[in-house]
Amino acid sequence: MRIAIVYNRDSRNVINLFGMPNQEKIGLKTIKRLSDALRAGGHQVTALEADKELISKLESFMPRVVKGERPGMVFNVSYGLQGQARYTHVPSILEMIGIPYVASGPLGHSLALDKVVTKMMLRQNNIPTPDFVVLDTPEGPVPDGLAYPMIVKPKNEAVSFGLAVVNNEAELRDAAQVIFDRFRQPVLAEQYIEGREVNVGVLGNAPPEAFPPVMLSFGTDGPQIYTYEDKTGRSGRTIEPLCPAPISDELSQQAQDIAVRSFSVLGLYDCARVDMRVDDDDNIYVLEVNSLPSLGEHGSYLVGAAHVGMDFAAFVNRLVEVASARYFGTPQPPAVDAKAADPSERAFAFITQRRDQMERSLQQWVELPSHTDDPLGLARAAERAGRIFTDLGMRAVAEFTDEPESYMWETARGFGGGVLLLAHLDVPTTGSTLRQGYRRDPEWLYGEGVGRSRGSLVMLEYALRALRSVRTLRRVPLGVLLYTDEGRDGAQSQGLIRRATARAGQVLVCRPGTVGNGIITERRGSRRYELTVEGQSLSPGQVGRRRTVVNWTAEKLVAISKLNAPNKRLSIAALDVRTERHAMFVPHRVEASLMMSYIDAAQADEAEASMRSILGRRGPRWNLTRLTDRPPMVDRPANQDAVAALEAAASKWDIPIEHESSGWSSVAGLVPDPTAVVCGVGPIVKDRGTPDEAVQRISLVQRTLLLAEYLIGRLER
Repeated sequence: MRIAIVYNRDSRNVINLFGMPNQEKIGLKTIKRLSDALRAGGHQVTALEADKELISKLESFMPRVVKGERPGMVFNVSYGLQGQARYTHVPSILEMIGIPYVASGPLGHSLALDKVVTKMMLRQNNIPTPDFVVLDTPEGPVPDGLAYPMIVKPKNEAVSFGLAVVNNEAELRDAAQVIFDRFRQPVLAEQYIEGREVNVGVLGNAPPEAFPPVMLSFGTDGPQIYTYEDKTGRSGRTIEPLCPAPISDELSQQAQDIAVRSFSVLGLYDCARVDMRVDDDDNIYVLEVNSLPSLGEHGSYLVGAAHVGMDFAAFVNRLVEVASARYFGTPQPPAVDAKAADPSERAFAFITQRRDQMERSLQQWVELPSHTDDPLGLARAAERAGRIFTDLGMRAVAEFTDEPESYMWETARGFGGGVLLLAHLDVPTTGSTLRQGYRRDPEWLYGEGVGRSRGSLVMLEYALRALRSVRTLRRVPLGVLLYTDEGRDGAQSQGLIRRATARAGQVLVCRPGTVGNGIITERRGSRRYELTVEGQSLSPGQVGRRRTVVNWTAEKLVAISKLNAPNKRLSIAALDVRTERHAMFVPHRVEASLMMSYIDAAQADEAEASMRSILGRRGPRWNLTRLTDRPPMVDRPANQDAVAALEAAASKWDIPIEHESSGWSSVAGLVPDPTAVVCGVGPIVKDRGTPDEAVQRISLVQRTLLLAEYLIGRLER
C-alpha cells in the first residue's frame, strides 16, 4: 500500500501566519523510524509536511484509484500548524478529499482536545475524573468545595503546555494569568490527585484493546506530575516508565476497562493514550485522553505495546492493519490461490500494483523521440517495441512486417479470427510544434506524443503483461500491429493494414480516448490535398494593375470553404499556406495544404470535383493533388459484439465509457466489412497535438484494465 506519513515540524508554508501557532513537533528520528517500519512491512512510503500544498502532494503520490483497488493511506502524526483544534486540521482535509488515514477523525480529536468537554462526557458516562472549574478570566470564581492543591492547564492544549500545580489562590491567579497571556484561552483548574500516575494505551476498534498500564516513576526530585519540560527533556530528571505497573491485577484490569470506555465515549479511532491518577485508596481518575499519542522511542504508549510483544515495526504495521480494517472491512485482502483464482481478479491486481512502473515506462517512451520524419528515432522505437513483445513470448509475423513502415507480432495461437490491436510508433508533428518533456501533476501526465502514441503503447504492454502473469496470453488469438506513418495518414502502411485486419475477427485501434470517456464507433474519413498555384513575378509597382497569385488563391480558398456542409458532415479547410518570391518582388508561387473531412465517399468525390471547378481554367496555373485518402469508419452490425464485450469489461470494474463519433480520421476506416472494429480504446487525452497534450493518470490504469479484461473474455467464447 502507498502510505504517506503526514507530520508538522518546520513548515510555515501557509497563505498567512495567523492564530495560535503550534508548539508541538515530531522528531526527525521518529519520522525515520516510522518510514523504516512501514517499508519493512512492504509499503511504499513518503513523508510530507502538512501545509497548504498537502493535497497536491498527496494526489501526486496516491492518485485516484479504480473500483476494487485499495487506495493509499495517510499515517497521520500531524499536530497542525496554527489556529484552533489543530489536531483536526489534517483529518478534516483527508475526509474532504477522500483519503483513508490512521488515527482519530476530526470529531474525536476536537472532543479530546477540549479538556472540559472531555471531563463532562466522562462524568455523563460514570467515568471518574477529578473535580474542576473553568476560569474564563484569571479572576474567575472558584467553588468553595474545590480544595488546594490544584492543577491548572489551558482548556484546549496538549503535551502538558502551561501545566502547573498551585497550592493557594495567589498561585492560582498567577498561573491563570500566565496561561491567558500565553495561550489566550480559558483555564481548567482541577483537583490535584495525590498518588501515582498511570497511562494506558488503547489500540484498535470494535472493540478496542488496552495495553497493560504503564506507571510513571518521577523519583524524589521535582513535582510528581509529567510536565512539558519532562516530555521535551528539559527538566534535568529522568522519568522512568514501569510496565507492568506495580499495581494489583484487579486494579490493572480496572484501569484498562476505564481506558477502553473513555476511548469509546469520545468516539476515537485506532489509537489513544488515557492518562490517569491512582490515589492512595486505589481510586482511579482520568486526567485526559490523548487522541494522538506520542510515538517517541521512550513514550509510555510504546512501552505498553512492547510489553505485549510488539516492537516498533510490528506496532506501526499493526496500526495500519487496524485502520485498514476500519475502512475496508479486513486488515488485508484474503490470500488467493494463484492457480484457482479468477484470472480477471489476478490481472486486476497485477495492473493496479504497477502504476509506478507504467508511468516510468510512459516517461521512457516520451524521452525516446520518434517523429514521423525521423527514421533513426523510429528504428529505436521499433527496437524497443520488439524487445517488449519478444519478452512477452510473442513471435514476429514476417508477412505483415514491412520495415520501416510496420511491425507485427502474434501469440502462439496466431491472430486469425481473433483480436488485432493497432497502434503507431511515430509521433505526428509539424515543424512549428513546440516540444515538451515529460512531467506530471496529480491528474495528468504530460509530454510530447504522450497521448497520441505513447500512452497506448504502455497500455498495450501492461495489458499483455497482465495476461501473461495469469497464464492466459498464449491461449488468446491475438496480434499486435504497429505502424510508423500516422503522420502521413498511413499512406505507406494502409495496404498491409487492410490485409491484416481482414484476417482478424475483431480490431481494436488504440487511438486516444476522449475526455468524455469515449470509445469511437464512427469516424469521418479524410483526404489531404496539395494545391500549387504559379503566376508571374510582379514588382510592387505592378500590383495595382494586376491581381497577384496570393490574392487569386485567397479568393479561391474562400470560395472552396463555402462547400462546407455541416448537415452532410462535410468540411474543407486550409491547413497552411506557403509562398515563394524573388527579392524585391511579390510572391509568384503559392502552396496550400487542404484537408477534407467527410462521411460519404460519393459526397467527397462531388466536393472534390467542385473544388476543381472553382479553381477553373482561367487565371494562373494551378495543380490540385490528392495526397492521402483515409476512408471513414462507418458503424456496422459486426461492431456490436466488440462494443458489448468492451461494455461488459468496463462494467465489471466500473470504468466509465461512452460511445462517440469523431471528426478525426484514423486507420479504423481501413478495416474491411465484416470485421468488427472499435477505435479510441487508448487512454483519455486532452489538448491532443498541442504543447499541453496530456494523458489522464487514472485512465492509463482504467484503459489498461479494460483491454486486459476484454482479452480475457475472449477465452470464454
